[in-house]
Formats: sequence, structure tokens, C-alpha cells
Amino acid sequence: QEYGVPMITPSSTNPDVTKVGDMIFRVCFIDPFQGEACAKFARGELKAAKVAVLFDQASAYSVGLKDEFNKAFKAAGGEIVSEQAYTQGASDFNAQLTRIRESSPDAIFIPGYYSDVTNIALQSRKLGMKMPLLGGDGWDSEELGKNAGESIEGCFYSNHYAPDQPTEEIQAFVTKYKADFGGVPDGLAALGYDGARLLFEAMGRAKSLSGTDLRDAIGQARGFKGVTGAITLNDHRDAVKNVVMVERRGGQWVFRASIEPK
Repeated sequence: QEYGVPMITPSSTNPDVTKVGDMIFRVCFIDPFQGEACAKFARGELKAAKVAVLFDQASAYSVGLKDEFNKAFKAAGGEIVSEQAYTQGASDFNAQLTRIRESSPDAIFIPGYYSDVTNIALQSRKLGMKMPLLGGDGWDSEELGKNAGESIEGCFYSNHYAPDQPTEEIQAFVTKYKADFGGVPDGLAALGYDGARLLFEAMGRAKSLSGTDLRDAIGQARGFKGVTGAITLNDHRDAVKNVVMVERRGGQWVFRASIEPK
């Protein structure tokens, strides 16, 4: 912002990022909508009336998602029956999970990162807790499924895309990515691809490649056809786009639902 150089972040979901100034853009959704989408999914798709929340108290990402989820879930007529905190890197979650178990929730919302979610999933199942776990895009890693195994079956998280969605853009991207890198691209790979392509498209429309002209061209993106959905940048330079919900089924993360912004 200081030097007038446009910046596009693929994956910074914290709403404060683009508030830095008019040179800063993003191609991902923001956490308030992600939390709201998870609540809408829990209430509408999962028919959950009571949800417990287990969040990382030292993470702005986790706290922000928790707050937005709680607000939206309550507004939809749901009840938060237990709210428990931990700190990233903890290895023992039995105390928090035991208190959650006593509240008999229909689901547990865990807005943390995959490394902690692995231990939480394993320990909750050892405690006989069979309700689905639900989280945000911090879950997005092959390591979660690999390390949590059966414990994460039937669980859900919000993401930026699902590689099994049958759109032309997604299938072409997945095919090319596999050919180049030999694996299935995660959400961060798809967002990086979309961020670069949106930049190149804006460069083609800009009057010049000066900072202000390029900034103006980026900001004019409307309905850009990305792998992670149609991207429209609003007045805050945030992407208005769908949230995708994925489900762990048969040892794979598969597309379950798409939640549209208001």
C-alpha cells in the first residue's frame, strides 16, 4: 500500500487484510461469511439444533470463525450448548471433550487447523462421541484424512472448492495439476491459480501497468470464472463468492453443498 503496488492475496480470509488500503485485494471469501455458511449448513443440511464449539483461543482466525458461527447459528434458531477453548499445539483435549459430551450436542464446530483437529477427532471417538465434527478451511490438508482415519468419517468442513465438482473449470484445472505435480490440488492451490489468472486478465484490460491503472482493472473484476467459483470483487476489494462444504465419505473428501452469499 505504501509504494502503490497492487497486491492480491489468494487465501487471507481475515476481514482486516483488505482494510489496509485500496491496493489490497483477495480472491477468497472472508471469515464472517465462512462462519455464517457453516452455521447455515449445520442448521439446514445437518438439522442440528444444539452445537458445541471447540476453538483455539490464541488464534484470531479461530476466534473470528467461532464468533460468526455462534451469531449465525443462534439467529437461525439453534443453541450453542457448550463453548470450550484450547491453544494450538495442545495434545490432550479430554477435559474439553468430556464437558462437551455432557452437553449432548448434535454436532461440534471446531474452527481450527488440521493438526489439532486430528487429535480432537481421535480423542472424541475414544470417548464414544459419534456426532459429526464441522470446521472451516483450516482443515484443508491431506494430512487430516491420513492421520485421523476413520475418526473423521462423516465430518464436514467449508472450503473454497471441491476437486470432484463437475464444472469445466475445475476438471480442467485438476487434470493439468495432476499432470504437473502428481496429486490432487487442495484449496490453496486452486486459490493461487485463480489469483494469478485474475491478475493476468486484469493486466490485459488495464490502461497501463502503473499501480493505479492496474489497481482499477483488478477492482473491476465481475463474475470472473475461476476454479473456486465466479469471483466478483466488491467495494471493499473482497471476493463475493460461494462457500463449498465437503464431506469425508469412504476415505475421500467429496462435494456436499454450495452456500451462496446473501
